[in-house]
Amino acid sequence: MTNDLGKVDCVENCNQRQEVYGRLQGLEQERRRVHTPEELEALEREIRGYTDRLCALLLEMHLQASLDSEEQQEKEEGLIRSWPGRLRSDGYERVRIFTLGGVWITVWVRYYCRACDRRSGKRYKGVYGGLVLLGIHEHCTPALAATVSAWSALLSSFAEVQQVLVEQGVKLDAKGVRRVAYRYAERARVVQQAGQIAVAEGDNVQGRRVVVSADGGRLRLRENKRGAKTMKGRTRYRGAWREPKLLIIYVVDAHGKLEKSFAPVIDGHLKGPEALFRLLQGYLQSLEIHTADHVLFVADGAHWIWDRIPKLVATLGLDPQRVHELIDFYHAAEHLGKLTALRKNWSVKQRQAWIRTQRRRLLKGHVDKVVETLQSFCRGRNSKAMRTERDYFVRNRQRMAYQTLKSLKLPIGSGAIESAIRRVVNLRLKGPCIFWYKENAEKLLMLRAFYKAGRWSLLKQMANSHLSLLTA
Repeated sequence: MTNDLGKVDCVENCNQRQEVYGRLQGLEQERRRVHTPEELEALEREIRGYTDRLCALLLEMHLQASLDSEEQQEKEEGLIRSWPGRLRSDGYERVRIFTLGGVWITVWVRYYCRACDRRSGKRYKGVYGGLVLLGIHEHCTPALAATVSAWSALLSSFAEVQQVLVEQGVKLDAKGVRRVAYRYAERARVVQQAGQIAVAEGDNVQGRRVVVSADGGRLRLRENKRGAKTMKGRTRYRGAWREPKLLIIYVVDAHGKLEKSFAPVIDGHLKGPEALFRLLQGYLQSLEIHTADHVLFVADGAHWIWDRIPKLVATLGLDPQRVHELIDFYHAAEHLGKLTALRKNWSVKQRQAWIRTQRRRLLKGHVDKVVETLQSFCRGRNSKAMRTERDYFVRNRQRMAYQTLKSLKLPIGSGAIESAIRRVVNLRLKGPCIFWYKENAEKLLMLRAFYKAGRWSLLKQMANSHLSLLTA
């Protein structure tokens, strides 16, 4: 043990364990009878309170033993030597840690800081090296931090997360929930940007059929205004609509169905198309995309996507014969509908018949016939708007090989990314009177994307890594 106070804590921990053991044995011998649901709930909560307390005491004992071990102290010294800036030990401190059961535990751990911080009296500018190695940040165990962050991504508000935690016996306020979740995502993103972890071990696309797609959603950001504050002393702000951009990478089988053995990769941010394509490039390189049998890029007609794909393909060194670019068929059909809506003298049946004809031509690979039809279609008082829709097909005619892609059993729609936008952005970040600071929206976007993609274990691995602090 580190010092005499630590030995006292060890004895106290042992006494408390014996006390809890005794109470549990008393309940075992009591054989209490319950007659109503309320009595049963009270009994269950009482037993759980004892077991949570016992779990915390055992965790405290094992954690202190781990921190005191020679092996752990050697790792701690190595971490401090590689830390940015010169840190020195400021002695042992007693640190409280919140557990998943909602019980506080205390351990003695060495605190490191810079000499200038010690002289100036600045506290909490250093680091607890032993705790960092064990993934303990914000005075929370890794299990509690992961649970709080996962629920923050899953539930519709931080207030709901707080309510669920209280029901589970964890008393953490909404401010604490936000702090834990945001910093959890921040640590994961730092490790990801450092190129340490991009995909999980075992992710393999060799000889498989990979589909890549990207799209943008909508949310409102809180952008502060300059000038005087309100009568209540609040900063004025704009609720500007901004476009978070998402990417998805998934694998389909020989029948064009989503392969369940490969969890899709979903990620995104609000830093613009260049940043998104850098992120996409990192994922594809980590997956060794050059070993894939077919790579399909499918999306709507957004210029920011298609203008960057040729450069991405060249950078990745992909075989052009295995790369396919495709405009989502249903977006193309939507543009056909917009065209017919501009013909005011047509009846509903005429519009529907014309659209069916052009859709069949697209599916059969007769794109040139569609373009020829559109060339003669654009006349009348709405001809300018019609030419805009026509140019969509002219510009993307090489990306409408629907018959070829169907014969290869590859998808002809971008429903996967559309669904990702809805599940990741719309159901959590978008809504009436919901405004975000950009940096906070970025963090929650990452949490929810990994959770919905089924890659939460990978995010935990990144967030718990001490590399997030070394590379920050």
